[in-house]
Amino acid sequence: MKTWIKRSLIGLFSATVLVGGLAACAGNHHRHGMATMSDTDMARMKERFVDKAGRELALDEAQKAKLGLLADALKAQRDALKATTGGVSGGTGNLRAEAQSLVAGTQFDRARAQALVDAKTGAVRDKAPAVVTAAGDFYDSLKPEQQQKVRDFMAKGGRRWGGA
Repeated sequence: MKTWIKRSLIGLFSATVLVGGLAACAGNHHRHGMATMSDTDMARMKERFVDKAGRELALDEAQKAKLGLLADALKAQRDALKATTGGVSGGTGNLRAEAQSLVAGTQFDRARAQALVDAKTGAVRDKAPAVVTAAGDFYDSLKPEQQQKVRDFMAKGGRRWGGA
């Protein structure tokens, strides 16, 4: 096969994977309903999460507070990621629409794609220290048997606390 055909196919495949990945990420939020949740709903969800994890891990109040701080740090990072979509060179705030706009013309909009990627990675990079600190503080506050329960939960792929 000629070199230019190989390069064209690789470029087309790469662009398809990028656009498909961005569209899948955008669709994922709507499927789970988190994109339309109000702050009150998010607070209720956080409370239920902390309560359930508190029961499963037998957390004391100080540990629950640290878990709450971790949930807050993750929410701040999620909010920052969501906010970056609207800020990309006239972006719409809708990741699916942004991904579709990359292929709206006759050529893939590389500059807009790179700006979108840069904005998302910048949001993660900016909020990551708070998330890492909160995760470390929570995990380090756990007793060894609680830490083992967390490791077991993660080994199961994050499916179901307790049970077999």
